[in-house]
Amino acid sequence: MARAQFSAETSADGAFVRQPNRFTGRVAADSDSPPGGGPDAQGRWPLEAGRYRLVWCQACPWAHRAAIVRGLLGLDDAIGLATVDPIRDERGWRFTLDPGGRDPVLGIAYLSEAYLATDPGYGGRVTVPALVDTLTGRVVSNDYPQLTLDLSTQWRSLHRAGAPELYPAELRVEMDALMADIHRDVNNGVYRCGFATSQTAYDEAFTALFARLDALSERLSGQRYLMGDAITEADVRLFTTLVRFDAAYHGHFKCNRHKLTELPVLWAYARDLFQTPGFGDTVNFDHIKRHYYGTHPAINPTGIVPLGPDTAGWATPHGRG
Repeated sequence: MARAQFSAETSADGAFVRQPNRFTGRVAADSDSPPGGGPDAQGRWPLEAGRYRLVWCQACPWAHRAAIVRGLLGLDDAIGLATVDPIRDERGWRFTLDPGGRDPVLGIAYLSEAYLATDPGYGGRVTVPALVDTLTGRVVSNDYPQLTLDLSTQWRSLHRAGAPELYPAELRVEMDALMADIHRDVNNGVYRCGFATSQTAYDEAFTALFARLDALSERLSGQRYLMGDAITEADVRLFTTLVRFDAAYHGHFKCNRHKLTELPVLWAYARDLFQTPGFGDTVNFDHIKRHYYGTHPAINPTGIVPLGPDTAGWATPHGRG
């Protein structure tokens, strides 16, 4: 069997099995804890503007979701943003983009320091996004799917006037099912292709990925967004994979039946979102390419970062407005 990029997350048959999220605390509007307090008996941290810091990497699609939702909802002043370097070293995500190589608020050089301050015995992979409590330095959550939903529901009192309804109550049952399909086959599906160490595991992931992209193309051929005529959380989740598709997943992860630019409906849909405030202005193709091609030596041992693709097409008319 081929050498695995993440051996602890590779099954005996060569399939990539993503590790569970270790920290699942939640900031909740109905927390019983007082301001400045820790989690209550139900694990709910108090809702406080300015207390928590969102650690993200511009290369990571899971973290990118949280940054987009934070901006769309107008939570920029309520939740601080810390950006890690797209290149990890042996200690993981690092704050080398900041003066002195430390996050100016948390005072740490590596995100792993916050993980270990929360769980000294943690031995898994350190991941972003991570919502960190600035008072204690502890990680509240690295549970990326729940984190963005909580920004929509629990942080509502701090939303900007006119903020979009990204998780409408009347659509949640349908949305949750759709997002589960997208996660399994697309968001995580590209990783299941890229990190597979057997032909069978890769073939299965590849087939499911493009079958789902075909189904999404069909769905979007008759409506502007996944849930109709308004942007929702489902669109955010799909966008962060699509925007990385040609730059990383098509070549690096061998997701090469088609490029995104060769799928007319999805390409127009992705450009529509990219050109929407809060989406394209959070994309950093340089960080995306340097991270994927530079930090997966089992897949790209030379570490060479491709110069393409040309990203000028993202600014061209999409015809979906």
